[in-house]
Amino acid sequence: MVGGFYFGYKKFESLSFESNRQQEQIDILRSSLASTTSLLAQNIKETSSTLSAALEKEKANLEKRFGSVQNQVGAISGTVNTLEKLSKTDPELLQKYSKVFFLNEHYAPERVVEVPSKYKYFEARNYAVHASVWPYLQKMLDSALNAGIELYVFSAYRSFDEQGALKGQYTIIYGEGTANQFSADQGYSEHQLGTTVDLITTGIGGTLSGFENTSAYRWLKDNAHKYGFTLSYPENNSFYVFEPWHWRFVGTQLATHLYNTGQNFYGLEQRKIDEYLVNIFD
Repeated sequence: MVGGFYFGYKKFESLSFESNRQQEQIDILRSSLASTTSLLAQNIKETSSTLSAALEKEKANLEKRFGSVQNQVGAISGTVNTLEKLSKTDPELLQKYSKVFFLNEHYAPERVVEVPSKYKYFEARNYAVHASVWPYLQKMLDSALNAGIELYVFSAYRSFDEQGALKGQYTIIYGEGTANQFSADQGYSEHQLGTTVDLITTGIGGTLSGFENTSAYRWLKDNAHKYGFTLSYPENNSFYVFEPWHWRFVGTQLATHLYNTGQNFYGLEQRKIDEYLVNIFD
């Protein structure tokens, strides 16, 4: 009986020991699993952070590269638009004439429009201007009238032959030396461009003489640039006598530049003037 009890006790003791050993192994496994899980979680967190940083960096690089491409495309597009505008703009419009450059007998503005009677000093005469210039001229004349200043067109577009005939008349009347001081030869007149007008006001007897002493001239000096016009031959210019009535359209940007800097159109280098051609009708 004692032997059986002893045997049973030993068996129980063996089972208990085995159970404790298995529990220890389970605890070891759990601890190892917990450590592995923690390490894995840390690795996942670090990997995620590294990946996120890499993605943000790549995103920034792509945005930078895309922005650069956009800028390049924008620059190319702007250049194409500029070239397209220039291809449609008469390059003669901002050239220096008046004894400098020459317009041949075949040159004429691409299109001219008749000046309405209400804007002409002599209503029976026909005056025409460059079609793209007329809106600016009309606005200037209307603005002057709103300010109490009467301004009228006294002369406008002249063809090559018309300029030749006019110069011939002046030469006969005044002699060649005197005529050359105030009248251009064929091909050298700004009037052939269709962008130039002689303006007059009331109260000076229907002639241009004395225009410089009028309120109309003073108004033009202060305001013509707003409408794209500049005085071609101011006092002491090296081309012709002072012509306060002779105004040429060069575009608001160039006219304003000349006004703000106190410069004369013929005093600028041609390459500087050419920079304004693309925006002459803006």
